[in-house]
Amino acid sequence: MDSITQATLGAAVGEALLGKKLGNRAVAWGLLFGTLPDLDVIFSPFLDNARQLEFHRGASHSLLLMVIASLALAKPLAKLWIKEKISPTRAGWFVFLVWSTHVLIDCFTVYGTSVLWPFSDTRLAFNNLFIIDPLYTLPLLVALVWLCFCRAKKLQKKRTRLLAWGLGISSGYVALTFGLKFLISSTFDADLARRAVTYERRMEAPTAFNTLLWRSVVDRGDELWVGYRSVFESPSAPVRWTIYPRRAESLAGLEKEREVATIKWFSRGWWIARPHAEGVWIADMRFGETRTYEDKPGMVDSRIMFSWSFLPGGEGDRLRPERPNVRNAKESLKRIARRIFTREGWEANPRLAGVPGTLPEFLPVAE
Repeated sequence: MDSITQATLGAAVGEALLGKKLGNRAVAWGLLFGTLPDLDVIFSPFLDNARQLEFHRGASHSLLLMVIASLALAKPLAKLWIKEKISPTRAGWFVFLVWSTHVLIDCFTVYGTSVLWPFSDTRLAFNNLFIIDPLYTLPLLVALVWLCFCRAKKLQKKRTRLLAWGLGISSGYVALTFGLKFLISSTFDADLARRAVTYERRMEAPTAFNTLLWRSVVDRGDELWVGYRSVFESPSAPVRWTIYPRRAESLAGLEKEREVATIKWFSRGWWIARPHAEGVWIADMRFGETRTYEDKPGMVDSRIMFSWSFLPGGEGDRLRPERPNVRNAKESLKRIARRIFTREGWEANPRLAGVPGTLPEFLPVAE
């Protein structure tokens, strides 16, 4: 999740554990420890792009480091809070719970988290929240700001009630997202069953900043199908699938290159590839795409949000991120907002765009 959400959640857990003894300082300490796991980004300037993908949400988000940090910081924090009579055990639990809730909320996103590092490099991802979701963050943030003004001891019960409301609403929203995902997933499954489509695996995740419009990606081996479904649509309404050929042959002879192997690992196999003049373009299909309609009437150009160019003969960092421009992203968000309620203005003949030095590629559809 985004840093504001992580800080807010950490502050809420800090208030729940230490608020009665530390007051607003518990919120501040929770905010600090709620952001610590993401401080792995300070090493980014010293790492190339492939190693950044390996390192971020890696060791700093592991259960092992949570335990080590809790044990190492328990006594120093207890000594710091000696006047408030906070024991090392309680201080250790504070570190562990604030750190672990940060990791837990990260597991709800598509990006995934290396909870079991170094024993496993598989990243845990439940795909039920977008990386920024105001409906989760705002109730907690409002409750925390409000309770911080209730500093008198006689207002402690009010602080507790405000925190309970904030955590209750946000936690209830997370539970709701799991329910929505289950319902939407069943409709995608039913649509594929009606078509008698066989596949190896399938994933669903919400689109940007909401949990009302969901995106499904279906792995059929040599091609990936992408479809959208709103919670307001009839379950019997057919899904319009856009088909992205994987083009695995684009990576012929490059499979053992470190950067290519990292992208294949990071994407958990949800990748497509295309050759271009200087090397190969690789995209992670889990994170969605921007959609632009202005380039050619009746056409929609899809640009994948997470994609890279690998330049075998390039100097320096051979893996270069390829990101859609801001204009495309803003237009795509507007279209997503409309698509929640209607298909009008969404469907068009799809093309894959954004591959350096190549013309947009027409994509087949399954109506």
